[in-house]
Amino acid sequence: MNTDLSWLAASAILAWVMLLVASLWRARAWTPAGMTLAFGNRDNLPEPSPAVARADRAAKNMLESLLLFAVLLLAAHAAGKGAEPRLAQAAQLFFWSRLAYAPLYWLGITYLRTLAWLGGIVAMVMVLGSLL
Repeated sequence: MNTDLSWLAASAILAWVMLLVASLWRARAWTPAGMTLAFGNRDNLPEPSPAVARADRAAKNMLESLLLFAVLLLAAHAAGKGAEPRLAQAAQLFFWSRLAYAPLYWLGITYLRTLAWLGGIVAMVMVLGSLL
């Protein structure tokens, strides 16, 4: 597997972890009642705290960004650009930016969070540049 596709797979795993954290945090799965709720249909979830709501928004934003990045990266591969080092750099930048983004968003650190988010956008532009 190419380096960029390995980073894309790592980003997909990161998205899953972010979704899992948001879900388990909301259900308070570390408690017996929360674990029961997490394993159930989640019909009676408690109202999210501000931090839990941020974790949920961060996970959803990751899914949105990952979809766009994956489409661009796979389009670059379909166009025969898969060997370009820029793609591996972009995929690595995307992963590390999004990894930094998650805890920054969870903690409510606004400006640094936006800077980490921007790293993901720069990664998308790098891939787009290889397509043009």
